[in-house]
Amino acid sequence: MLDFVDDSLSNCNRFRPRQRRVAVRKGDTDSSHPEHWSRRFDFTFETSHSKGSMKDKTVVTVIHQLPSKVTSRKEACLVVIYGPDLGKKFNLEGPSYIIGRSSKCDIQIDQESVSRNHAKVINSGKTAIMRDLGSTNGTYVNDQLIDERVLRDGDFVKIGRTIFKFLSGDNIEHAYHEEIYRLTTVDGLTQVYNKRYLMETLDREIGRAHRYGRPLSIIMFDIDHFKNINDTYGHLAGDYVLKEMSQTIKASIRREDIMGRYGGEEFVVALPEIDQYNAMVFAEKVRRLVERHRFLFEDVIIKVTISIGVSASWPELRSPEEFIKKADINLYKAKNSGRNRCIGD
Repeated sequence: MLDFVDDSLSNCNRFRPRQRRVAVRKGDTDSSHPEHWSRRFDFTFETSHSKGSMKDKTVVTVIHQLPSKVTSRKEACLVVIYGPDLGKKFNLEGPSYIIGRSSKCDIQIDQESVSRNHAKVINSGKTAIMRDLGSTNGTYVNDQLIDERVLRDGDFVKIGRTIFKFLSGDNIEHAYHEEIYRLTTVDGLTQVYNKRYLMETLDREIGRAHRYGRPLSIIMFDIDHFKNINDTYGHLAGDYVLKEMSQTIKASIRREDIMGRYGGEEFVVALPEIDQYNAMVFAEKVRRLVERHRFLFEDVIIKVTISIGVSASWPELRSPEEFIKKADINLYKAKNSGRNRCIGD
């Protein structure tokens, strides 16, 4: 630090360094924040003269600016919530990632409905952008067909039949583990409860209904001619119908009702405190709701109806499997009677 002292100061007979810290930001009068400080050294050189007692003082100041605070890069990742590799996390640490069917893609989705180079994620460190690369079947963010979209934390990205959830923030590891836990209870496509959670909850409700002598009913329904929808409009349209129907019905049920995807296009809604008569009323309401709903996929209206089987608990009922079997028998009767109708016990 003393390299700046030249031979001209060789006559100094006293050298006294003094150290202090001062605020150096222009216009900054608040010296209470350590990150605002530079380190300042004042070196005073006193030179004595042969005549008199006068002393010349030379002050040399060296200021070293402390490193400014570095803004951390925002973490981001894509998590598969529906499709092959369920639960797999793709960290977005680089500047860009290609998603597609090709084995050369950074994120490969080996499905016929996915283009070889389908979409691209551009990560600046502060924002992430999803860009479609002219794919055949399009890229969807929150069920909206996009050319390019800035991704927000929690957005759903659908490419082919695979659905990703975009996570970003200061602690995506925690968010990722929360999402994995949620996947143990929720169906990734429809966002209603999955079969495992449905059966566990229904088992508890059966026990509660017997213990307190309370009514309990279920309705079981599936989409009429769903195979024809897939064959006519494609599997992407079929996925859209499943999700749209699920969300439409879910919005109409009570908080205490439990709606779950039993399998394929079959769904169950458990209705605590509801007897057989009121369960039939509710089932008819749901049937009409679906029949009147406008299912619009890529500017094409798809006609959708459902058939419903209804069952109410009985004293000898002991398991969810028995309960669902009885509702399924009534569902089968509804289909054989012409579909788009409700049949109960």
